[in-house]
Amino acid sequence: MASADEGPPAGPGPLPPADPRGPVRLGDDAVAVIAGDGTVIGWTRGAEALLGYAAAEMVGRSAALLLAGAPDTRRTAAIAARSREGSGWSGQIALRGRNDRLIDVDVRVSASFLVAGREGFLVSGRERTPQWTVDGSVLEGFLTRSPVGMAVLDPELRYIWLNDTLEQFGGVPREQRLGRRPADVLPGLLAAPIERLMRQVLASGVPVTDYEYLGWSWSDPNRRRAYSSSFFPLADAEENRIGIGYMVLDVTDRWNARRLLALVNEAGASIGSTLDVQRTAQELADFAVPRFADFVFVDLLETPLELGRPGASPAPTAPGDWAAMRRMGMSSVRAGCPEAVVEIGESVDFVPPSRDLHFLATGSPYLLPLLDADDRTWAVDQPVRAARIREFGLHSLISVPMRARDTVLGLATFMRSQNPVPFDEDDVAPARELVARAAVCVDNARRYTREHTAALVLQESLLPHTLRGGTALDVASSYLPADAKVGVGGDWFDVIPLSGARVGLVIGDVVGHGISAAATMGRLRTAVQTLADMDLAPDELLARLDDLVMRLSEEEPAGGKADRGGTTVLGATCLYAVYDPASRCCTMARAGHPPPVIVTPQGAVSFPDLPLGPPLGLGGLPFESLEVELPEGSLLGLYTDGLIEGPEKDVEQGKIRLGRAISREGLPLDELCEAVVKELLPVPQPDDIALLLARTHALRPDRLVSWEVPLDPAAVGATRNKVARQLEAWGLDELTMTTELIVSELVTNAIRYASGPVRLRLLLQSVLTCEVSDASSTTPRLRHARTTDEGGRGLFLVAQLARRWGTRYTHRGKIIWAEQGLPSSSPPPPPVATVGSPPVAPSPPGSSG
Repeated sequence: MASADEGPPAGPGPLPPADPRGPVRLGDDAVAVIAGDGTVIGWTRGAEALLGYAAAEMVGRSAALLLAGAPDTRRTAAIAARSREGSGWSGQIALRGRNDRLIDVDVRVSASFLVAGREGFLVSGRERTPQWTVDGSVLEGFLTRSPVGMAVLDPELRYIWLNDTLEQFGGVPREQRLGRRPADVLPGLLAAPIERLMRQVLASGVPVTDYEYLGWSWSDPNRRRAYSSSFFPLADAEENRIGIGYMVLDVTDRWNARRLLALVNEAGASIGSTLDVQRTAQELADFAVPRFADFVFVDLLETPLELGRPGASPAPTAPGDWAAMRRMGMSSVRAGCPEAVVEIGESVDFVPPSRDLHFLATGSPYLLPLLDADDRTWAVDQPVRAARIREFGLHSLISVPMRARDTVLGLATFMRSQNPVPFDEDDVAPARELVARAAVCVDNARRYTREHTAALVLQESLLPHTLRGGTALDVASSYLPADAKVGVGGDWFDVIPLSGARVGLVIGDVVGHGISAAATMGRLRTAVQTLADMDLAPDELLARLDDLVMRLSEEEPAGGKADRGGTTVLGATCLYAVYDPASRCCTMARAGHPPPVIVTPQGAVSFPDLPLGPPLGLGGLPFESLEVELPEGSLLGLYTDGLIEGPEKDVEQGKIRLGRAISREGLPLDELCEAVVKELLPVPQPDDIALLLARTHALRPDRLVSWEVPLDPAAVGATRNKVARQLEAWGLDELTMTTELIVSELVTNAIRYASGPVRLRLLLQSVLTCEVSDASSTTPRLRHARTTDEGGRGLFLVAQLARRWGTRYTHRGKIIWAEQGLPSSSPPPPPVATVGSPPVAPSPPGSSG
């Protein structure tokens, strides 16, 4: 063992105490293993970096050669004895490095142990650096400029010192505070509880932390703010309590966010308990009183304004431009709502000052902190309301437009009277959230209870004017109801863009017509869209849809509701297909529905032998899927049975006629769709018909690239480089940074938590899609990591950077995908093949993974 500059005395005597943190500190330290005879038998890179000697130069030589002075054998023996007892030793030693460089090192010696039969000691150390000390000026600057308000008060609770931040919080100059108590400078009733807590701390000596309260300050007297304060006793050297320390932090934003979250959570359980418009409006008013306001009324437009519809009227600017509103809900802290000018159910034209209705179309809340009944807008335009304002002391108002799905539904108004606190900007967000939640419920209730309007909305949603096949499919459709007067029948179809450039095609048939069939279609179409968004396989999607139909059917009373306009779904059929342009494979399954028709580019017509599953609602029977490879340019036709049954009800002959009609050449897809329907059904039929045609495209090779990723964290950097080069080749340099981040997180998660093989795939179409596949079926979970967590932010980061992201499962495992929109200025990708491109060199050492 080598001797130390600061170690045990030369003669017998106590050694310095062992470091309580333990005998060894590794990490970035220089570490060596020294035998009992002082020979170096182990040498690390840290030791080489500190002293400049390589392991080959030191192993087998005496450690005493590194000492700056002559070895002290007695001290060395004492250190060795202490380490053999298991206590270890720490201290400072002066060592001599390469080129005679003197280094002061903090050294720690472990307890002895056996190494290959020899006694050894683990010695670690790091260069001693001078300790930076805080002088008085630095400490004074820290206290004065701290973003936390601080003050020191004497035992009589008089200010004797405070920093700049507290002076700014309170708005009272420092010279007016010093020597005074909080009660002399704080506004209102804030001082009483604060002084009571201070006296409690002085008496008990127990600090009080994070005491939150609401109040005002002279610096901002018109806005209520939230503060968090802590109080702790100050003591002298004899532990006598000589004063109290006081720290305060403005937590208004945190308090508002917490209040908003609590309010919205409570509202979710109280508003929208039924599908009744008036009941929902009244629930909003009842919930807000007295939690948020003293008087609330909800006025709804008798005819909602569909702003999002083509040809919608421009936003009105005068009350007469609107359809009439009707009072649908009202509540007050006073019995009977005496403040109201209009009763529930009556027509109303109330619009807050300045009588500008444009804010209803924009959805922006209107805040009026101070109501002045003598103002012209009230006294002249609304004299009755002005009188009620004076009589009941209404002094503050917030009006929030009620909107849902780009539809203006009405207006909710909150007013205060008994509560002396006026509304301010912090109250706008809670009001907006309450109304937004109620608006969705009102809109759902309106659609449900107004059957004719619901039928029209369902017709537009179930039979979309624009079908999105993306770059994978050209699509066209035709729908012909059995009764044009009723409008909506039981047939529906949909085209659903999926992840990875895939497209879902669905067609269904519900027995019946009119509103009952439309309501059923709405349920099934919504369910199919939801299940398709989960990236389920066709057979699994139909199985879950069948379970849903079973549950809906069980809700029907004995005898069913069909006779009375109910929405029973017994007898519904469905076919669901998923086309993948990357592999040109179409996977499909059917539940009691006719099989699709396929026309190859050469004109060959076929009806795939797709296993016939049971109709929806029977339950307990399996569904099977079939995978068909479609040449590029193939035509896929999905239809309902009304198209092939015909007057003679001969399905086989109907299929032959359909194949002959659909295989004609020379017509655009839209015209072909209409021509097929007219040819097969020249006269009205007693059943609805729907036809959905899709012409397939294959994904161009230059828009698809994939790589195998080794199960090694070091491979992440190389993968990022490949992605960056591919994006540069595609002309998408603007997306390089975000795509590299997404790839890093997804690939790292796959390597860390899943099993191989791991594969990365990039697809370029109308969006840029990144897919990472692995062999694990574990569902990834998005969570909010705490500030102390070392991980857990990957999927959260992906969700923030991507336009959409999700997971789909395969028979080999799962695929996590993320989509990004393309920059508007990005050029089309160059026509160069990327699949099978030469591997990209890995990232240099040290690059982040």
